[in-house]
Amino acid sequence: MGWNITGDLDAYLTEAGDFLRADPVENTVPLGVVETLRAKGADVFGEGPLFGWWRPDAGVRGTLLQTGTFPLQLSAVPDQAAAVLADALADRGVVLPGVSGHPSAARAFADIWEKRTDAVAEVHMRQRLFRLDRLEPPDPRPDGLPRVATGADHGLVFDWFRAFEEEASAGGLTNAALIDDRIGYDGVLLWEVDGRPVTLAARTRVVSGMARIGPVYTPPEHRRRGYGAAVTAALARATLDAGASHVVLFTDLANPTSNGVYQRIGFRPVSDRLILNFRPGA
Repeated sequence: MGWNITGDLDAYLTEAGDFLRADPVENTVPLGVVETLRAKGADVFGEGPLFGWWRPDAGVRGTLLQTGTFPLQLSAVPDQAAAVLADALADRGVVLPGVSGHPSAARAFADIWEKRTDAVAEVHMRQRLFRLDRLEPPDPRPDGLPRVATGADHGLVFDWFRAFEEEASAGGLTNAALIDDRIGYDGVLLWEVDGRPVTLAARTRVVSGMARIGPVYTPPEHRRRGYGAAVTAALARATLDAGASHVVLFTDLANPTSNGVYQRIGFRPVSDRLILNFRPGA
């Protein structure tokens, strides 16, 4: 037994759903993506989503998921399993923009991918997954109050998501349908001062008792005033009130400021991720 690869979401959930739900914190990305695919349709991120599960024995021990222009999402698997997967996908002629996973497994995948294709792997980002332990709102709290974003805020949310994408070299956030979707389930929170939005935080749906915060964005002119910490804490509180048992977020390890802020309001490290982009070789 080994890797099973499919484009069938229902088959993926049937075979790998229990594995994903058994650890919703570590599997935050595939769980969140799958929930969006179920709600908005298989093409919401682009054509041809790819799913897979690794069954080395009687049970599923790992998964893969890839949508649109996003990197392949690889769950915690041994390096050898990651390498075998790279070979299998290369055999199928799959084209990938990159890979994201636990650092060792992501590297093992990329090593084989470079040998089997003309791609060159480059580090895009080193991330750390955090889980909320005990919420500790900022004290003193900055001026202002939180407000749930509505449809009237779509343009602002779109612009700030796009600004976040540009600063973080991220992608896939400025999707009007997905922004409408987030606003529709109260998944975007603004922080306002004198009725003027100064920062925002967004979250995924609550699935398997877990929701993930991100992005969090504050325009440059409003930074270093505590607004980002305040809106994140307020959204974490609202997410718990919405039924989540686990509230998680990812940070860029190259940004010590945000890493410190999130720890001060109660988030604790879980595990690291490495995102590698693939570019054509010379």
